[in-house]
Amino acid sequence: MLRIATSYLKVFNEIIFIFYRLGSKQTMKFTLDHAFPTQTASESLWILVDSEQLQTNLNSYQISQLEEVLTATHFKASFNESLALIAKVAEHSNTQLLGLGNATELKATKLAKLAQTIIKSSQNKFKQISVDLSALPAELHSLFALSLTQAAYGYDEFKSKKNAFVLETIHLIASQTTLDDAQLNLIHAVQSGQSYARDLGNRPGNICFPEYLADQALSLAAQYPDRLKVTVLDEQQMADLGMHAFLAVSKGSDRPGRIITLEYNAKIEQAPVVLVGKGVTFDTGGISLKPGLGMDEMKFDMCGAASVLGTMQALCEVQLPIHVVGAIAAAENMPSGGATRPGDIVTTMSGQTVEILNTDAEGRLVLCDTLTYVKRFNPALVIDIATLTGACVVALGKVVSGLFTPDDELAQALQQAGEQSHDRVWRMPVMEDYQELLDSPFADIANIGGPHGGAITAACFLERFTRDYRWAHLDVAGTAWLSGAAKGATGRPVPLLMQFLANRVEAKN
Repeated sequence: MLRIATSYLKVFNEIIFIFYRLGSKQTMKFTLDHAFPTQTASESLWILVDSEQLQTNLNSYQISQLEEVLTATHFKASFNESLALIAKVAEHSNTQLLGLGNATELKATKLAKLAQTIIKSSQNKFKQISVDLSALPAELHSLFALSLTQAAYGYDEFKSKKNAFVLETIHLIASQTTLDDAQLNLIHAVQSGQSYARDLGNRPGNICFPEYLADQALSLAAQYPDRLKVTVLDEQQMADLGMHAFLAVSKGSDRPGRIITLEYNAKIEQAPVVLVGKGVTFDTGGISLKPGLGMDEMKFDMCGAASVLGTMQALCEVQLPIHVVGAIAAAENMPSGGATRPGDIVTTMSGQTVEILNTDAEGRLVLCDTLTYVKRFNPALVIDIATLTGACVVALGKVVSGLFTPDDELAQALQQAGEQSHDRVWRMPVMEDYQELLDSPFADIANIGGPHGGAITAACFLERFTRDYRWAHLDVAGTAWLSGAAKGATGRPVPLLMQFLANRVEAKN
C-alpha cells in the first residue's frame, strides 16, 4: 500500500512540476515589425537614439515641439541617458528616448545596461511595450533582444510577497535588421533555458539535491516525451560500474548521488554532442572544510548541471535537428563519519587510481567517472561545464569563462559562439607540461596539483579521462553566479552552448 501511495505521489509531483513550467513561469515574448505599426497593443514606447543622428532618428515620429524639448532638457542622447516625453507620440501616452551615444562606437558589452534601463522602468508597470531599434547597429539586434530577456529575469520563489513581474511582450521595431523568425525562436528558447538554469541555481541545498535534479530531468522528459529520453543511475549501479571516485564524494552525505543522462533527438543517426555538467548541489568541502563565510554560495556549485538542464529544455523548445546528450554528475559533498579522508585512494571507472589529497577538489572526482561513462554514447565531442576552481576566478574574474581543450578547431568554434552570444570564453593552456604536477607516489594521479596553476591542473586531471574523444572543459566558477547585492545564478553558459549547437546545425545545412 505504501509503495502504491509513493508512486502516486511521484506522479503528482511530476504534474505539479509541469504545471509550474508551463503555467506560472511565463517567458517574455517578442514580435518584430520593420516599420512602426499603425495599431499596437503596446502601452509604452522606447526610442533608441544615436547622439550623432538625434534629429534624423526622431523625424518619422513627428514629435511636436521636439527641438524646444531637447533644448530645454539638454538631452544629448549620451549613452544610457533617458528622457521621458510629455507629449503623446504615435498614440503612446508613455514615451521614452534612450541614448546610445555614438552608435557606430557602441560595443556589445554595453547592451546589458541599456536593456536594464528599459526593463527596470517597464517591468512592474506595463504588460506590453515597443522598442524602436532602428538607430542600433543591425548586427547588435539579436544580442540586444537576448539582453532584454536576461534583464527581465526575476526570482521570488521563496518570498512570501511576490514581485509584480507583469511585462509579457516586447514589440521590436527596426527598419533594417538581421533578426528573423528563426532567430527570435532561438532567443525565446535560450531565454526559457537560461531562466530555468537560474531558477535551479538559486534554489537552496535543502530543496535542490541530487535526487531533486533527477526528478527535474524526469519531469522534463514527461513534458517532452517525443524528444527526450532520461536515464538515472543510483549509487549501487555506480558501484557496479566501478565509479569509486564519484562515490568518494557522495558517501559523506545522507543524500545519495545520481548520474543523470538526458538524450535529445536520439533517433537522429549522428554521433551526439555530449554535455557533462558538474552537479554538486552543496559543497562544504567535505573533511577539507571550507571557511564558513560565504559558504551559502556553495549551493551554486551545481550550476554546470543547471546549464545542461537549461540547454536541454531550450533544445526541446526550439527543436534543433541535432543529436545531443546531457549528463549530470549530481552529488552533495558533506563531512561525516563516512566521508572520504585526505590521503584516501580510490579506483575510477577507467581503472586509474586517484589519491585524494584534498576533499574540496571534489568536482573533478564526480566528473572523471561521468566522463568515462559517456564514452558509451560514441560522442562526436564532449564538453564539460563545471564551477570547478577558485583559481579560474582569480585568473579571469567574473567576465569570461575559462576554456580548456587540446583541440584547436573545437576551441575556435566555442570562442566564436561565445562572441556571437556575448557569453564569452578565454582559452587557457591544457598542456602535457603540467601533468607532472599531478603525480602521486602512491597512486596513478593526485586530485590536486599544488598551489600553482590550479585551474590548469584541474583541467589536466580531467584530460586523463577524455583521451578517447574530442573534448573541451568550461570552468564557469567565475561566471555561473554573482555575489553581493546582485547575488544569484546567471544561467551561463546556456547562451554559449545553444549558439554553439545552432552553429553546428547551420554548418551541416
